[in-house]
Formats: sequence, C-alpha cells, structure tokens
Amino acid sequence: MSETRRGRPAAGAPFAVGGGDSAGLGALPRPVAVVVSGGGVLGAAHVGVGYALEQRGFVPDLIVGTSVGALTGAIAAAHPGSAAPWLDHVWSRLRRHEVFPLGSLSSPASIFADRGLRRLIARAALPARIEQLAIPFTAVAMDLVTGAQVLLDHGDLESALLASAAIPGILPPVARDGRTLVDGGVIAYVPVRAAQQAGAASVVVLSIGPESWPLRPILPRRRAGAIAARAGTLLFHHQIERDLHEVSQHIPTVVVPTGIQAWPTPWDFGHSQRLISTASVTAGRFLDRLRIAGPGLYRADDQPASAVSGTGLYRAEDQPAPAVSRAGLYRAEDQPAPAVSRAGR
Repeated sequence: MSETRRGRPAAGAPFAVGGGDSAGLGALPRPVAVVVSGGGVLGAAHVGVGYALEQRGFVPDLIVGTSVGALTGAIAAAHPGSAAPWLDHVWSRLRRHEVFPLGSLSSPASIFADRGLRRLIARAALPARIEQLAIPFTAVAMDLVTGAQVLLDHGDLESALLASAAIPGILPPVARDGRTLVDGGVIAYVPVRAAQQAGAASVVVLSIGPESWPLRPILPRRRAGAIAARAGTLLFHHQIERDLHEVSQHIPTVVVPTGIQAWPTPWDFGHSQRLISTASVTAGRFLDRLRIAGPGLYRADDQPASAVSGTGLYRAEDQPAPAVSRAGLYRAEDQPAPAVSRAGR
C-alpha cells in the first residue's frame, strides 16, 4: 500500500489541531486515521461527527471506510477540512428510490441492481482513481470465495466503493482483480485493524453501531424480528469489540458517539438532517472533553440502548460507578474487577 504513505508526517509526532488543543485531539500521535464504519441510512450521523471534527481543525492523515463508510470516507478524502458540507449536500438529497429503486431487480445474485449507487457515486464528483484523492484512502471489502478482508487502496475508485457497499443478496457482488467482492462490513464493520495495518499510530472511529456504547444485558421481546435484531447486534458487537480492544492495546483508539436516539428503518433516508445535527452536537461535547493518555480505548460512557448521553468519557476497560465515570479518564489497573466487567469486555 505504497500510496497510503504519501504526505505522511513522521510516525509518533503529535497531531496539529486548531484552537491549541494539546490534550485531546492534539495529543493523538501521527499518522492518525479516521475509520468510518458501516451503518446504512444511519451513515448520515457520520456527517455530523465530521462537522464536529472539522470545526476543531481536525484533518486526518489517512481514511479507512467500509460499506456506506467507504463512500463517506472517499468524499472526506477528496475534500480535506471541508468534507462535511459536501456530505451534508449528498445525504440531505438522498432518497430510498435513488439507491434501492423498486422494480430495479438485478439478477438472481441480488435483489437490486447497483445503478442507483453508481449514480450516487457520480454525483459526489470524485476522481477516477484512489491515488488521486487528497488524503490516502482505503476501502474495505470481503472476498466472497475465501472470506478474506480485502484492502482497496489503489486503482479504480468507483469499483472499490461498489464492492465495499455490496450488501450480500441486496446489491450485486463486484468482480475486481480476479476476486468476487462484497460488503466489507461483513468482516470488518469497524475496520480499525485495517487502519493499523496501513500504519496508523492512532485512530478516530466514526461509527453508529453497537461498539458506540456498553452492551446492556437485555432480553428481547418474543418476536421474530426483535430476536433476530438482538442476535445480529451481539454478532457485530463481539466482532467489533474484539477488533477495538486488540488495536487499542497498541495505539489510542477513539470512538466518537453520535447521540442517535431512534433507529430508522433500513430504507428510510428521511431522517438525515436530524441524524446530522444530533451527531454534531453529541460528538462536539465528547471531543471537547477528550483527553488522551496513551494507548487505550476512549469512548462515551453511560449510553443506554436508545441514546448516547455524550456527557462523559471512559476508557472501555475502565467502566466505573456512575459518580466516578463522569470525572474523566483513568487507567484499567486502577479499577476493581466488577467495574471492568461493566465495560462489556
């Protein structure tokens, strides 16, 4: 991945952030990567986090995205420091029939054709090749034959984005370089390991999934949909937590909350502005309180199943009692065993 090294600062150097923030974002060692997760229609929340980061002068050294996060990441890589307005423009005008048009059945391989997604990519006014993006960028996909993670960091940009977002059974697989590729979210919903492999010395995660809050022990209603949804949440949660904890043992790993209080249906793009504004406020509060103290997992504490409070921070290995959790950040070795278990580890 030689092109991901262009324009990088020296490894370990502090990240320069506007406003003199030397303990929060400014304390992140470089190169610093932004990792953009999957999330479907909830990907609009990534835009709100982008606003919060840009308002604080944050521009990453590399970007890694999967599924809808690959498209978001590519646009961010094309417009350093001003990507949020571009993304806002795209999301605010997006409608279901544009991406998943009824009557646009593709083939036995997928329910929908990818014509709508191709049009969306074209509207984003992106360059033809990944190497032409202003910030080094990697899209994550999965090899449908081997199940291997595939990092697309050079070559044709459109096919990379189509592959990363090819939801199995919903959108068609993409043939690229002799491989059959599908949605990278299947194997790496939050591709922090890919960012570390690309040379990141710290990671900022833009995500809306179950890694954004401590997992609560709840029993779903005895309904097929609720049971399936809970099982899916657990499946993704354990995959994501494994990756986050593995990477955070070595580098600072920041998961920025979005404040989502309600989950739209998978095809409902009508809530984009609400998601963007909520995420911008919640992420801003989190970032203003963020204090980096070496490798570890930094994310919002005390998030219930229906909302993100965004009012306190904790390192994931340190979930304390409520009165202590809002006091700031501290290390795992300072916490008793019961407090650690509440972090969802």
